[in-house]
Amino acid sequence: MKEVVKLAGIPGSTYYYWVKQYGKPDPDTELKKLIQSIYNEHEGRYGNRRIRDELENSGQKVNHKKVQRIMKELGLKSLVRTKKYRLNKGKTGKIAPNILDR
Repeated sequence: MKEVVKLAGIPGSTYYYWVKQYGKPDPDTELKKLIQSIYNEHEGRYGNRRIRDELENSGQKVNHKKVQRIMKELGLKSLVRTKKYRLNKGKTGKIAPNILDR
């Protein structure tokens, strides 16, 4: 064990933490399924904030940072549509009088 830790360059406590976590089941499996279903239902247009709001509406109280972390793990990104350029047509404001005669 000591050789492995020295070779990897990590503290011993980190090694033991990961050994302890190795056999445990994922506590967020149900939440991951919900987030994936909401994401698919809205065709990838919802980001972490909207998904968090949807979960809150359905009775799940989840922090937005947790939703963001899970979405990153699952590789989910919201599709951001490009904004159209809107040219203001017509006069948008008053033209100042030419007092200085420039």
